Amino acid sequence: MQFRGGISELMKQASRLQRRVDDARTANQDKTVEATGANDKVKVTASYARSLVRIEIDPELYASDRELALDAVVGAANAALKLASDAMDQEVEKATGGLKIPGVT
Repeated sequence: MQFRGGISELMKQASRLQRRVDDARTANQDKTVEATGANDKVKVTASYARSLVRIEIDPELYASDRELALDAVVGAANAALKLASDAMDQEVEKATGGLKIPGVT
């Protein structure tokens, strides 16, 4: 991005960049990622919008070791939310061409 035209042009460029960021977030909010735990007996799906979509627990794991199952859910949920956050950040970075402006991206 080239800076020309004073503060007015800078504000217009920032506004266009914010629109691209918003468009990227809107376009990708329904995409999902999955993370697993306890040898794939727990699976958590999270959206790029950083919300949990689905949690699956193998009934045998829950019946045999409830505490392990619950710990695996927490771990898998945290991992899924981290994956979703990183994935959305990558999509936003693509939209901005790698430019990071505090308060915009």
